[in-house]
Amino acid sequence: MGSSKTPIYDQVKAFVRQRISQGLWKPGDPVPSESALMHQFGVSRMTVNRALRELVSEGLVRRVQGSGTFVAELSRISSRLEIRDICEEVSERGHLYAARVLKVQKQKATAELGRQLGVRSGAVVFHSLVIHFENGIPILYEDRYVNPAAAPDYLKADFTKVTPTRHLLEHAPLTEASYSIEASLPSAEEARHLKISRSQPCLVVVRRTVSGPRVASLGRLVYPGSRHNFAGKFQA
Repeated sequence: MGSSKTPIYDQVKAFVRQRISQGLWKPGDPVPSESALMHQFGVSRMTVNRALRELVSEGLVRRVQGSGTFVAELSRISSRLEIRDICEEVSERGHLYAARVLKVQKQKATAELGRQLGVRSGAVVFHSLVIHFENGIPILYEDRYVNPAAAPDYLKADFTKVTPTRHLLEHAPLTEASYSIEASLPSAEEARHLKISRSQPCLVVVRRTVSGPRVASLGRLVYPGSRHNFAGKFQA
């Protein structure tokens, strides 16, 4: 099972991920028991337990006391409160990522947008709208404004191949970020692209990132509430 240099618990995780990503195990299907995995890989219960615990923390499986381990439903995928690439998060869960670009263009900043991005009212800024998918299901509506001084090549990026977050992390390295989270009903456009009803609550993250001396971007990230929960760990 894999390279001898790969820790055994990672080999167990890779085995489970592969079965899920290939569609062999569907959401709700049972994962082999700890005993079965111990026998298959010739490892201790502690090793198997570590692999399953990490898969739980990644949102790929869920454990039910007295019943076993099951493939997680897409409706309960977890997203940590970190500046992460949504493509990487989806891939880590063993699922298929895709994106549809609705808009990538220049536009003039309003007074409020200019204040948020640290540019004058009427200045040219970049605007993108991207829908992110997991296994063909829309999981994120991303509405982002970018300061051209921080990421001058933003409009040249192909956001079906690289996410806006990944482009910014590579071209406008993050030095500071702030965000707010609220429950909100989606707009008509957001609901249409997320394929949900307007009565379905969403988690809305508004995030402002800074790179060095400049504000880099202001993003409104809309997640269907039934398809996401957020988890994070903070340490002083």
